[in-house]
Amino acid sequence: MDIDEFVDKARQIEAEIARVMVGQKQIIRHSLIALLAGGNVLLEGVPGLGKTMLVKTLSQVLSLDFKRVQFTPDLMPADIVGTSIISEDAEGRRAFQFQPGPVFANIVLADEINRATPKTQSALLEAMQERTVTAGGKTRKLPHPFFVLATQNPLEMEGTYPLPEAQTDRFLFKLLVEFPAEEELAAIISRDMASDPGDLERIASGEEVLAMRDIAAGVPVAERVNRRIVKLVLASHPDSPYAPEIVRKYVRYGASPRAGQALLAGARVRALMEGRYNVAFADIEELAYPVLRHRIILNFEGEAEGIKIDDLIGELLAATNDER
Repeated sequence: MDIDEFVDKARQIEAEIARVMVGQKQIIRHSLIALLAGGNVLLEGVPGLGKTMLVKTLSQVLSLDFKRVQFTPDLMPADIVGTSIISEDAEGRRAFQFQPGPVFANIVLADEINRATPKTQSALLEAMQERTVTAGGKTRKLPHPFFVLATQNPLEMEGTYPLPEAQTDRFLFKLLVEFPAEEELAAIISRDMASDPGDLERIASGEEVLAMRDIAAGVPVAERVNRRIVKLVLASHPDSPYAPEIVRKYVRYGASPRAGQALLAGARVRALMEGRYNVAFADIEELAYPVLRHRIILNFEGEAEGIKIDDLIGELLAATNDER
């Protein structure tokens, strides 16, 4: 696969998903960027906005195996990664046989991940990080490509187990699914809930997705662009000389080095999707929001003042734009 094929495939994938998803163009694009960058996505939004439909449609368009896990307080780690069961062969001999869990798929939807206990959450997040599962004393590799999209409802927080900061940091992006605009809502309502959009065209295979990842990883990055990423991450820390006043006043902890890696990986994919073979400041400025919004922790004053993380990220971008 060459660069032209990459651009063509990516645009075809977006167009095919848009046949099913009304609106949410930025969510579709950012989810695809995360997949092609080799990362995972945390989706936050109220029920009924099409989060499950997005993941299911993405798996169909890419001809990838899809599994959905509904997280509940009684869900156990073995329900996700799998467990060993006793099986009996034709001659009556018994032996333990590993039964893979739903995590052994190319695309996994972890629905309402904050409803499961930390023990169960960590089982999935370990699989996300290591791309392996250890069960029954044996380590097993997960399929490639492997992509987790986890959702959480920002409204119902009673009886939930919020993800610790160290675990949310493992998600490449945090995407906020907004309520549709008036025209989009009208189009959604006019659709028959029982209607079938028809057979979706299979645009790419798993092997092609991996090939697209390899191409994106080779996109060159100029030193001044790389420096902008470094300054942006440093500026999110209140004790940094690059930090603007709002960060010094309202931020407790800034972004980790993993944020810089995520921003660079995502920017390379976005550059190709925009038809460029080089990372530009525009790529950094668009992806700074999904990369940083779950990695910056407000202090007590910031929480009390109701500071919005996205507004703070805008201040960070303004404070580091001297690299232009």
